[in-house]
Amino acid sequence: MVGVFAFPALLPTFVDAWTLSNTRAGWIAGIYFAAYAGAVPVLVTVTDHIDARRVYLFGALLAAVSAAGFAYAATGFWSALGFRALAGVALAATYMPGLRVLVDRYRGPRQSRAVSFYTSSFSFGTAASFFLAGKLSTGFGWPRVFVVAAGCAIVAAGIVAMLPRVRPVPAQPVRRLLDFRPVLTYRPVMGYVLGYGVHCGELFVLRSWVVAFLAFSLTLTGSGTGLWLNPTNVGMLSGLVAVAGSIAGNELCLRFGRVRTITAVMIASVFVAAGIGFAAPLAYGGVVALALVYSGVVQLDSAALIAGALGAAQPGRQGATMAVLAFTGFGTAAISPIVFGAVLDATGGGGTATSWGVAFAAVAAFGLLGPLVLRLSAGGRA
Repeated sequence: MVGVFAFPALLPTFVDAWTLSNTRAGWIAGIYFAAYAGAVPVLVTVTDHIDARRVYLFGALLAAVSAAGFAYAATGFWSALGFRALAGVALAATYMPGLRVLVDRYRGPRQSRAVSFYTSSFSFGTAASFFLAGKLSTGFGWPRVFVVAAGCAIVAAGIVAMLPRVRPVPAQPVRRLLDFRPVLTYRPVMGYVLGYGVHCGELFVLRSWVVAFLAFSLTLTGSGTGLWLNPTNVGMLSGLVAVAGSIAGNELCLRFGRVRTITAVMIASVFVAAGIGFAAPLAYGGVVALALVYSGVVQLDSAALIAGALGAAQPGRQGATMAVLAFTGFGTAAISPIVFGAVLDATGGGGTATSWGVAFAAVAAFGLLGPLVLRLSAGGRA
């Protein structure tokens, strides 16, 4: 995970060094998730047929190659786009296949709790990615960030290589590899899938642009530059807040009902998104607090949605279900940072609080779809 958000963490650096427009910066951030969405249907569905550990090992090694390539060969928009696309494929081979590695080996009574801990590790990795990017780039330059990310990916491959082998239970009857029709027509699953798509669209706008937004807020207040709460450190803290949010959200679902809890969280997230951009001129500490609150709220339904989809999945189709879930979620994650950057460019280039406010308001408008699709497709079940 160390290399996943290295580019968003250093976004202001790359915008200045490569003279990128906000739209082009959004493309580099978004191509990562577009490549993920394109590769994940095959890479996750194949875990219904072979041990997911083998897919994970491929992805971890590809992550190392793509990070090293970015460190030594990325010189501008097109080269950065290519290496980030490779890194997106690597994530497609590690994140959801890694979840399948866990599910195939877990024998405890509460699988949804195990899933919530796993998915919260994504946010922990996000925190590490932002923190190390900020620290390493300050002391050694941005290429060292990606060199370290490559080394960490190799370590991850070594850890998973030590796990015991398992043989997945195939679906009955045996079907074609990429036949997703049974998942797409199964309403209990698709409610969570569509909800996850809305969630990811909002989440990855925040993670792609939070450092740039906080850097802009600092230019308005003219204070706080020397504080420990600089934008990259806040990005790290937002990941840690998200860890707690992901676990807490699933626990709330176990107590109050999954659909009811997720709906309430999505509505709260819409309200925060609608106001955060316009808050940029406030005292920097207040903007930081609001960003951390947003990070926690937007993450509350992450594990809950994934656990809901897995819990509703038909026997033998967990891999196909995760493939549809990941494609939907990261498909919107690919588009949303690009659209966000385009809105910034269309409203003044992100040079005013109004520009950021309108861009985040667009995210809030998209977030309104979440409760609707969840109720419609999941039948409003608690």
